[in-house]
Amino acid sequence: QYSPESVAGADGELDPTEVTFPGCSCRSRSCAAPACPCLSRGHSYSSLGLLLAQQQQQQQPQPFSRPVFECNSLCCCGEGCQNRLVQRGLQLRLQVFRTPHKGWGVRALQPIPEGSFVCEYAGEVLGFAEAQRRIQAQSPQEPNYIIAVREHLHDGRVMETFVDPTRIGNVGRFLNHSCEPNLVMVPVRVDSMVPKLALFAAADIAAGEELTYDYSGRFRNVPGASRERKAPEEENSLRKPCYCGSRTCASFLPWDSSLFSTP
Repeated sequence: QYSPESVAGADGELDPTEVTFPGCSCRSRSCAAPACPCLSRGHSYSSLGLLLAQQQQQQQPQPFSRPVFECNSLCCCGEGCQNRLVQRGLQLRLQVFRTPHKGWGVRALQPIPEGSFVCEYAGEVLGFAEAQRRIQAQSPQEPNYIIAVREHLHDGRVMETFVDPTRIGNVGRFLNHSCEPNLVMVPVRVDSMVPKLALFAAADIAAGEELTYDYSGRFRNVPGASRERKAPEEENSLRKPCYCGSRTCASFLPWDSSLFSTP
């Protein structure tokens, strides 16, 4: 079932459409920091290049990046506000196509400039227990679409988001992994603390080029430095090979053993 944005999962634990953030009282057509409380909470799309900061963090330790909060349905600003981007949804021409070795994939039908919002990875938003139950119910031959996103807060807490587009989702479910991707995923919050998993162009993308992101969230591998820990042989038997073909390919698709472990 196609859905342009994420929906509450069958477990009913989280509702991404619930509005829990207060709106701003800005009357101008386009909000601006520091007057707008939404923009004051974190990054704006125009500040210092969100993607550049992401890339730099791969090369050397950096302070925590600030989160992204868009204006929401309770805000007084207009629909043309510059702080309303991901909530507008897909605006580009994309095509689902059959790849030689990776099953379905997605490619651009138009040039996409670096920094552009491409699409959301949308699906059912699940709690940990239901995400784990679904993962463990899959056979090794079945494709896994469930993504686990963990955000590490400055005080040591970890916020987890699990999205499953297997039965309900959008074009994002067909995006393939690459160890040298051209997209980067950024959690963006609009109405509540449940983030939209927004994918942005990490480089200029040509028409006809396949769109990919790093399922591990690393963005780009650094040879010899950011490879995952060596997994036990029994875990490797469950892992799927990576066919991205990049020079820094990690050989296997990223692996999250926590969803497979039993209490």
